[in-house]
Amino acid sequence: MTRPLPAEITAPALEAVALTKRFGAFTALDSVSIKLRPGSVHALLGENGAGKSTLVKCVMGFYRPDDGAVLVNNHEVVIGDPRAAQTHGLGMVYQHFTLVPRMTVLENLVMARASVPAVIDWAAERAALAAFLATMPFRIDIDAPVAALAAGDKQKAEIVKQLYLKARILILDEPTSVLTPDEADETLGLIRAMALAGRLTVLIITHKFREVMAFADDVTVLRRGKLAGTGSVAAHTPDSLARLMIGESAIAAPAARDGAPTNEVRLAVAGLRADDESGMPALRGVDLQVHAREIVGVAGVSGNGQVELVQVLAGQRTATGGSLRVHGELYAADRADIRRHKVHCLPEEPLRNACVPGMSVAENMAFRCFDEAPLARGGWWLDLAAMRRAARDLIARYRVKTTGPEAPIATLSGGNVQRAVLARELSRDVDVLIAANPVFGLDFAAVADIHAQIVEARNRGTAVLLVSEDLDELLELSDRLVVMSRGVIVHETTPAAADLTVIGRCMAGH
Repeated sequence: MTRPLPAEITAPALEAVALTKRFGAFTALDSVSIKLRPGSVHALLGENGAGKSTLVKCVMGFYRPDDGAVLVNNHEVVIGDPRAAQTHGLGMVYQHFTLVPRMTVLENLVMARASVPAVIDWAAERAALAAFLATMPFRIDIDAPVAALAAGDKQKAEIVKQLYLKARILILDEPTSVLTPDEADETLGLIRAMALAGRLTVLIITHKFREVMAFADDVTVLRRGKLAGTGSVAAHTPDSLARLMIGESAIAAPAARDGAPTNEVRLAVAGLRADDESGMPALRGVDLQVHAREIVGVAGVSGNGQVELVQVLAGQRTATGGSLRVHGELYAADRADIRRHKVHCLPEEPLRNACVPGMSVAENMAFRCFDEAPLARGGWWLDLAAMRRAARDLIARYRVKTTGPEAPIATLSGGNVQRAVLARELSRDVDVLIAANPVFGLDFAAVADIHAQIVEARNRGTAVLLVSEDLDELLELSDRLVVMSRGVIVHETTPAAADLTVIGRCMAGH
């Protein structure tokens, strides 16, 4: 049953009618319509490449649609750029934080306005912002530097910025991806309360069915650029939404665990210390062990040393103290040790961290072994035909969707880039696998497939260190779970014994 609208509504309706967007011969969005009722929370679902981003970019003025129209409060509007979207009351909170870290919340909000006076009266601005926040359910220290805020408060500041810019239609792109469970529920609860009060109309792009079922009134599902379904959330279940998203495509079933972890310590981290980009301590004495045939999950809110831990293990950052051992031997994380100890890495944002975008799929898949037979003759002469043959085999085995091994890897979707890197990292013998947010931002089908591959590697005897900001992912995959906060391990448990309240508090630094 559809929730009745509040008696007093100031939030507008938003409607996209038959939007179509083509890029050359490719139709990214094919006559898609979506209608957001005023004062409602509307979820937008779909696999990567389904057209979600294209739809939102057409609405926000980043793209000009080839056909169709956008209506605000039943009036057609022309939105040629994001500034025009702002004048019609549309605002967007992106997946990654956009506030300037070294500026205060107050400075960020004032500088975000379309027009800023040459001489700013900061006392007056502070008083005006404080008065504005008094009407909001969000509580933020406006004089705090953004860098000093917890992830939940940063997200609130991003939302407040859009509301301060007079947004009454708010688009949220994966708004809880870096939040603790408590922070996620609090943030979405506050947004929903504003919608219930008729003050805001909200579109949430998410991959988390729990958030859809708990916080959304209506849902629209896109598949391959077309409308797959829309309607009340109450009329759906997570299974029905999944079927709409993927159609008849087969979803990889989670791999069954095969045996318990062994007693062999494959990876041992002792007293590990390292600095971040600014020279400040990021790792403050990390102690951690991972056994053969074990997945150890590392939970934590972004910015608590997880990135630096992965970089040290991958040889991308120098430790300032402590030791690393693989197979009981000191591990220098250089190319020779990585190859000798069979340490492989599946990083977050692989197109940035594990690939050369302009090089082909075949060349990127060959990075591990381009200087070995059969891809190299005499240790230096590359056999390009052999490289392409090897790539075609991996493309088939790991179901990488590409026009061919010669295609630039940057032309692949996010999920297929990750599959290509996964193929490279898991197609050879692997003793230690470092996986960092391996399915971040990927669609339902890609997530299931990559999770299955990781568990299968574990079953073959690989020691897996899985760093993720998605607690559900960690609870599903891990044999053992640790929580990282402020550069140290602060809690350890098993998924079966996990207390979500305790984990959430540890993630938040309490």
